[in-house]
Amino acid sequence: MSERYAITPGAIVATARNTRARCGASGDPITTSDIHTGLRAHLGQRLGTLAKLVEWQQRWDDLVLPAAQIEQVEELCARVRFRRDVLETQGFGKKTAKGNGIVALLSGDPGTGKTMVAGLIANELGLDLYQVDLSVVVSKYIGETEKGLARLFDAAESGHIILLFDEADALFAKRSEVTSSNDRYANLETNYLLQRLEAFGGITLLTTNHETALDDAFRRRIAVHVKFPLPDESERAELWRAMIPEEARVEEMLDVRALARDYDMSGGHIKNAVIRAAFLAAARGVSIDDTHLRAAAHAEFEAMGRISSESL
Repeated sequence: MSERYAITPGAIVATARNTRARCGASGDPITTSDIHTGLRAHLGQRLGTLAKLVEWQQRWDDLVLPAAQIEQVEELCARVRFRRDVLETQGFGKKTAKGNGIVALLSGDPGTGKTMVAGLIANELGLDLYQVDLSVVVSKYIGETEKGLARLFDAAESGHIILLFDEADALFAKRSEVTSSNDRYANLETNYLLQRLEAFGGITLLTTNHETALDDAFRRRIAVHVKFPLPDESERAELWRAMIPEEARVEEMLDVRALARDYDMSGGHIKNAVIRAAFLAAARGVSIDDTHLRAAAHAEFEAMGRISSESL
């Protein structure tokens, strides 16, 4: 347990209190799952509305990425698993400037699997993933954003969790030239965020569709940067197959290669198309076939603002 949960003494006391309150009445032996539930309750109280727990049902088998990106994701997991050994036992922590936290950037076009990978990493490491609600943290009033960030990082420090900043360029954007008091205060917020991120001992994942918009100072603090490319034709065929569950009612022979050839879409759009096809087939009381998948892919393509060859 101590290896899995690198948490503060206060969090240990609060977790024990929550666990006893939950399990004491039943008289059953306390399990690891009970302790995890008690810790989650504590963190939920601390984080409040600043971040929400994200639970992921997908598996690694559902992920289609080039080998280079898979290796980078594996490196990120290794940095978490062996952090204590490398930084403490082997002494490399003495060579780092300040905090021993881990910051990773997941960048790429929408629908390429960034948020999905964040969830898979959390599941792989047995940690909870909390997505930061920027609408709550960021305030238009002077000094309030810093207060929100302080509450967020203080709460996250109390438990071993992963913080996810989705669309991070909204908060980690480049500092601007000071031409007004608004610019000065915006830059102060960025400077404060840099300080807290540098001192934070936890795990932070940033996702963005616009990596060039990030401030260079943030980019220097990134331990692992995984770039998510748009899938090529063979990867799109894999995605069409991966998005169809084993339990789904489908025709035996589906021509996913033709779909991959005719519709240049990311994994997110392919997922939407498969779900559209499933509802279309269910409404007709039949199994999913190529006609449903092609109609759904065509509709998704048009929703993307694209024109398929079938429209010409």
